[in-house]
Amino acid sequence: MQKVKVKQVKSSIKRLKKQKLTLEALGLRGIGKEVVHDATPNILGMIKKVAHLVSVSEA
Repeated sequence: MQKVKVKQVKSSIKRLKKQKLTLEALGLRGIGKEVVHDATPNILGMIKKVAHLVSVSEA
């Protein structure tokens, strides 16, 4: 399965509750933190919801 690396580049302060919870579910707890996930439809949908707060690259 393909892997994606997700890095938080913007703060979650003053964001909607759903966006904050999505970042937490992805495992991102602050600016500069990176996590690696499988590229499943669930994960890709979560990334799409917070695309303005994260950067994505292939791992």
